[in-house]
Amino acid sequence: MTVHTDRNRVGLDIGGTFTDFVLLDHATGELRLYKCLTTPEDPSAGAFQGLAALLADACLGMEDLAALVHGTTLVTNTIIERRGARVGLLTTQGFRDILEMGTEQRYDIHDLFLRFPEPIVPRDLRREVAERVSRDGDIVTPIDLDQARADIRYLAEAGVEAIAVCMLHSYKNPAHELALGELIASELPGVPTSAPRSR
Repeated sequence: MTVHTDRNRVGLDIGGTFTDFVLLDHATGELRLYKCLTTPEDPSAGAFQGLAALLADACLGMEDLAALVHGTTLVTNTIIERRGARVGLLTTQGFRDILEMGTEQRYDIHDLFLRFPEPIVPRDLRREVAERVSRDGDIVTPIDLDQARADIRYLAEAGVEAIAVCMLHSYKNPAHELALGELIASELPGVPTSAPRSR
């Protein structure tokens, strides 16, 4: 049987309890729904098992799909419930407290006693790295990799399970974030990191 590969599309959503699937056949307008339990230890496992079951039921294979669209509430749930990994943050010197300072926006501008939730990364796990890139991408202060190495080791000894890297103006020049990504990979292989990596 020949299946036109541009007609079948799957959408899947990995939720905290269930993973939901929708298969649309554009030619006929037929929708197939499938639901399976989310596998919290590895959400991709349940997603792949459910996708295989959905496609088998429709006598299709992965090669028959024109598109697969994926969404999830796992990250949102983790942030709201505050049960994610212990994370450390490396940021530009002088910007350690920006998470708490915010931008002065309030849920209720008239509430003088409004309290914001605590930052996800506690202050003792936010480390400042001596470096600076201008808004135009020029390196104003070269990165101090020896100091960064000491900060990475500090975070490791503090028991972080992941490290976020967020340097000022890296959107314009990611050189320092790239250097930190490589340094973290060499110092703490296998620790998930949000820093870019050179190819």
